[in-house]
Amino acid sequence: MIDEINKLAKEFLTLSKDKPIRIISHHDTDGITSAAIIAKTLKRLDKKFSIKILKNLEGKTIKQELKKPGILLFTDLASNSLEHFKETSTPIFILDHHQIDKDKLTDNIRIINPHLFNEEEISGSGICYLFSKAISEKNKDLANLAVIGMIGDRLDKNISKIAQQIINEAQDLEIKKGLQIFSATRPLKRSLEYSSSTYIPGVTGSSIGVLELLREVNIPPEKTLCELTKDENQRLVTAIMVRRAKQRESDEIIGNIYLLKFFNRKEDVRELSTQINACSRLGHPDIALAYCLENSKAKTQAENIYVKYKQQLVSALSLIEKIPKVKGNGFVILNAKEKIKDTIIGTVTSILSSSMNYEEGTILIGMAYDKDKIKVSARIVGKAEKNLKEILEKSLVEFEAEVGGHQAAAGCLLKKEDEEKFINILKKNLEIEVVKI
Repeated sequence: MIDEINKLAKEFLTLSKDKPIRIISHHDTDGITSAAIIAKTLKRLDKKFSIKILKNLEGKTIKQELKKPGILLFTDLASNSLEHFKETSTPIFILDHHQIDKDKLTDNIRIINPHLFNEEEISGSGICYLFSKAISEKNKDLANLAVIGMIGDRLDKNISKIAQQIINEAQDLEIKKGLQIFSATRPLKRSLEYSSSTYIPGVTGSSIGVLELLREVNIPPEKTLCELTKDENQRLVTAIMVRRAKQRESDEIIGNIYLLKFFNRKEDVRELSTQINACSRLGHPDIALAYCLENSKAKTQAENIYVKYKQQLVSALSLIEKIPKVKGNGFVILNAKEKIKDTIIGTVTSILSSSMNYEEGTILIGMAYDKDKIKVSARIVGKAEKNLKEILEKSLVEFEAEVGGHQAAAGCLLKKEDEEKFINILKKNLEIEVVKI
């Protein structure tokens, strides 16, 4: 794959010599950091470029972009939209890591995707970094953004050789073992309350529960995870494991904590990735991008947005418990309709998939209205050999909708008028999936 990236970088420099470049990227952390890496790379080359950040890449958007002059460079998306590029002379470059249908590739598409090379998983930002480094070794300082994108896409659990190489090249990065709650650099009274990666019954989402826990282990609420003594850390781990006694794989609450120097301050990379994601989820991808480009004004704005995001998330987690659910053997459909924002339904579903509320292998489908459409997010509880992307694709054969994502996390955008029919078809396919297993 590295050889192909080097070839593609040379071809890109040749074709873009006198042409404007349009970067189109996904709105999550991996997509934003991908766009930031390419933006910094092109700026150093003094090239003209524009950036568009999208929640979803739809056919009509692609048609509009293909009418414009210049080169199209997609980052962290477009692998699921290859059919739209069949009849165009516009040079198409795709740097992506999502699942792909190889049969839809055409000669005018220049693409780097790990699935085409049977490579281990690597983030979109990781691919963009390797592309950037192929353009110039001076871009090695952009490895930091790739690490943020990787952790934003939760790809730090099983790190591939290429991903490890990127981590090794990151500057001012410190990795230490610790509790998988973030931020490791913020007061525990806050990091425990908003802990989404590690769900703690009675504590996550409860300020009272947090204070009770810290009082029990005799740790000051203002202390950070990084400041704990070995004894304090052990007491906290024990107390959390007691509360997670019925939880699956409780030993996974301990893992690597990535600390990175950002704006001259040591930050927990998981929090950085969440801040970036929060800006996009609440409709400010421009601020998220500027934040990645280390704009000081954007930093202040991003921190304020992050506070609102956490408040909305806690509120959504409380609301989701009261929403009627469609339950079946091995699956639960959570149709929040207009009660929860479409931009955070995926995050809510992810948090629930790591909670103790559902059995291992349960498929969770989160749904929320987005104007005249419905955002659908699929997640799986624990580790299981079920392909959520394939399940959604089978359920959408009769509808105008494209599925994005991976085996363990997938999503789509559906017309609201198809809501009832889609749920019925989805239920049948989920029941068939259980029988297959």
